[in-house]
Amino acid sequence: MTASLDLAAIRSHFPSLASGTAHFDGPGGTQTPDVVARAVHDTLVAPLSNRGVLTEAERNADVAVTEARAALGDLLAADPSGIVFGRSMTQLTMELARTLAKRWGPGDEVVVTRLDHDANVRSWVLAAQRVGATVRFADFDPATGELDPAEIARHLSPSTRLVAVTAASNLIGTMPDVRAIADLVHAAGAQLFVDGVHYCAHAVVDVAALGADYLACSPYKFLGPHCGAVFGRPELLAELEPDKLLPSPNRVPERFELGTLPYELLAGTTAAVDFLASMVPSSATTRRERLVASMTALEAHEERLRDRIERGVLGLPGVTVHSRAARRTPTLLVTFAGHDPRAVQAFLAEQRINAPAGSFYAHEAAGHLGLGESGGLRIGLAPYVDDADADRLLGALEQLLTPRR
Repeated sequence: MTASLDLAAIRSHFPSLASGTAHFDGPGGTQTPDVVARAVHDTLVAPLSNRGVLTEAERNADVAVTEARAALGDLLAADPSGIVFGRSMTQLTMELARTLAKRWGPGDEVVVTRLDHDANVRSWVLAAQRVGATVRFADFDPATGELDPAEIARHLSPSTRLVAVTAASNLIGTMPDVRAIADLVHAAGAQLFVDGVHYCAHAVVDVAALGADYLACSPYKFLGPHCGAVFGRPELLAELEPDKLLPSPNRVPERFELGTLPYELLAGTTAAVDFLASMVPSSATTRRERLVASMTALEAHEERLRDRIERGVLGLPGVTVHSRAARRTPTLLVTFAGHDPRAVQAFLAEQRINAPAGSFYAHEAAGHLGLGESGGLRIGLAPYVDDADADRLLGALEQLLTPRR
């Protein structure tokens, strides 16, 4: 039997909730638990310097890095030696794309999808353009939000070098069958880069089960600080030669990390993973096992709450929800007949309900849905969102959308 989340206990760790705001803006960045803020603070006020082994300050820095790699390794079920840290997922993806493109040229092909955040589109488009490679776009079904693996297969050829796909759309929540896509990609002799930024906040992640050669994530989407990480299979990373300073380390993964890492943010990342692992009681002996238990409980909670909110908004006049995919994160993109999404956002904000409007850098997806940059209102869940928040949201939308007699 799946354990249940203690929402009151979880919410007690989020000081920002004391403001009385209901937060449905998690897909853009979650609120921060006290244990994460404390880890950042404690790292900064302790002795700290560049990594090393001789002094306490050096050792503190080294521990922050190695513990963060181990924590993300547990979160992703991945080899910690393949975890690369950086400023953001976008920055890391851009740099990896430039590095991989050194091995491409005219006649080579890259496949991207219109479902993805632009970081997992433009990074590859720009890198391919620089070396004369061809980019092919795979479409999703705008009526359902589904990305059929057969659509990916249609664009594969012996010239395909890499396919970039999201594990979950940050705009409409669709979760494609990444494993089926991976099998097709690898059968074609290509590599698979997976954008896991939105996915990692809501699902049990296992990079091997997904079939990902590379997977990117952003800790601030799952209760951590503002930084980014990319996992790459270590044997693949060892083949690559990124641009780097001459004296900087040449080992994997350090050769991909430019300059001094933000040790305090890495400590906060470890604290965030530990917090996720503690959301339900567990007798498990490993952090990975605790994470699986907690994230399984979170998935059940968020799916129930998403379904409740979705049924509620669909009962209101003039509302469209822009994904009916079979597998989705707890993220709804909603538009309203006769109401601009930004006006709805402003109305909700007046009542201390945060649900942003826009296309959220999913440029191709918003265009494919016919929404353009105005996009829609995005309602996203996070571990601290409860039924009382849902009641407030649905009540406010009913007040706005239901004609008065």
